[in-house]
Amino acid sequence: MTESALRQAVIDTACAMEASGLSPQRSGNVSVRHGDGFLITPTGMAYGALKPKDVAFVDMDGSQPSGQRKPSSEWHMHRAVYMDRSEAMAVVHAHSPFAVALACLREDIPSFHYMIAVAGGATIRCAAYATFGTEELADNAVAGLADRKACLLANHGQICFGPSVQAALELAHEVEDLCAQYWRARQIGDPVLLEDEEMDRVIAKFAGYGQQGDGGAA
Repeated sequence: MTESALRQAVIDTACAMEASGLSPQRSGNVSVRHGDGFLITPTGMAYGALKPKDVAFVDMDGSQPSGQRKPSSEWHMHRAVYMDRSEAMAVVHAHSPFAVALACLREDIPSFHYMIAVAGGATIRCAAYATFGTEELADNAVAGLADRKACLLANHGQICFGPSVQAALELAHEVEDLCAQYWRARQIGDPVLLEDEEMDRVIAKFAGYGQQGDGGAA
């Protein structure tokens, strides 16, 4: 994709997050890898008012072109994911309601449903808390994403990455759906968890599931 198309994809994804309720109003942020850095939503601007020129660029060394919009306050976290995970081509960070509620419990989401494996493992971890916009939070997010494609952020929200911005957004929706399902199950009782051996089988099946090699979600 051209830089112009990538900038529009960032805006379209951010608007889709807001419209769906995945990340209300100006919360959350979206980025895509580009060149020696990444393009990311600007801080403090309504998504619906964004133009391609408003999307900010951040180099992997943290430098930013003069005269552009200020990037999201969470640019450290996006950069940390790109630097740690070469397969990450896009990052979506959302303040989705059920993910936020469970993140406030500071607990991992266990293997209550086989679809937990969509995040890459037998659990969806909850990364340790740190103040928003800090390098400490970036480090915590990377730790929470170890061998995973998504995790919760304690008292904050969720973060996902994927091979495309569309795939990252789809994963963020899946994580929010799983959070909602887990929350509902816990209202009734203690969910019966799938055993590690079963989750290993599911994870292996997911590796070859769907249309492979198209750059989209599984």
